[in-house]
Amino acid sequence: MNVLTGHVLNRTALARQLLLDRVDLPAATAVERLAGLQGQEANTPYLSLWARLRDFRHDELTRALEDRTVVRSSVLRGTQHLVTGEDFGWMRALMQPLLARIRQSAFGRDTVGVDLDELAKAARETLAGRTLTRPQLRDVLAERWPGVPPLSLAWSAQMLVPVVHPPPNGTWNKGGATPFTLAEEWLGRPLEAEPSRELLVERYLRAFGPASVKDVQMWSGLTRLKEVVAGMDLRAYRDESGRELYDVPDGELSEVDEAPVRLLPYFDNLIVAYDDRSRMMTAEVRKRVCVGAVIYPTVLVGGRVRAMWDLVGKRVLRVETFGGLSTAERAAVTAEAEALLDFAGIGDGEVAFA
Repeated sequence: MNVLTGHVLNRTALARQLLLDRVDLPAATAVERLAGLQGQEANTPYLSLWARLRDFRHDELTRALEDRTVVRSSVLRGTQHLVTGEDFGWMRALMQPLLARIRQSAFGRDTVGVDLDELAKAARETLAGRTLTRPQLRDVLAERWPGVPPLSLAWSAQMLVPVVHPPPNGTWNKGGATPFTLAEEWLGRPLEAEPSRELLVERYLRAFGPASVKDVQMWSGLTRLKEVVAGMDLRAYRDESGRELYDVPDGELSEVDEAPVRLLPYFDNLIVAYDDRSRMMTAEVRKRVCVGAVIYPTVLVGGRVRAMWDLVGKRVLRVETFGGLSTAERAAVTAEAEALLDFAGIGDGEVAFA
């Protein structure tokens, strides 16, 4: 097998994640190519696309959510993601067993004695033809199952029944109570009856490969993908530590020298998509960036994580470096940070280094 250096793996990941050069793509097309975007926080997908698309504007993604080309729902790893409407049908169907396990682990004790099929049916009937917030759904279900913690009923329903969260919730700077509507009604079609795990692996590799089976499993939340990968027509490599990696047959590798500065938001694709994140950062940096379930905003310098950033108060973008930056690197980070502040509507903001 060909051995891929850390440099090649780094540059190839950046290229496939559209982080070597900003590109001209519609927002929905980018979401599809990137195999979805983490959407736990409303602004995160906007910042992820801003780092990747040339002249990206907020209303491009907002319109895609409004016209149902892109939807927001619990998908990969059972967490909130933005995926295209076309991808949701098979992705959510693949994730349903995972969501059921997460539900059992989190709310199984609270819902002992509740017939889950009846709960799912009641949730569907309650949501049919309308959109409700979680508190509204909770209150209706609580009348049916008195004595059961109401929030456990509402969260269980969300994991048992495919729902999406329609806009304006999940659009730029719009939070508040999460609305629910039936995915089949929102998209006008049912979920895939027999979703393909092979398609999931292929889409992952096109967005993040070459990568290991553990990498795919970390990104998706699914397990037992080794046999799926073994049965596919894939190109095989090894990294410098001997791990076996896979890629689509036509996957292009990159080893370009230069990589631009990029500021990535919480839970960005590039950081969460690998079990082994050495192509992006050292083990010491990973301990600072990946803390429990949180992935902090990062700064790429020379293609690797060299700092973290965050907004402090209403107008200061604070950069915390790992090991210091050269004068030229600080200037490049400052320029990109100022551009992010402009995108966020903080035109009088300032950049501060720690």
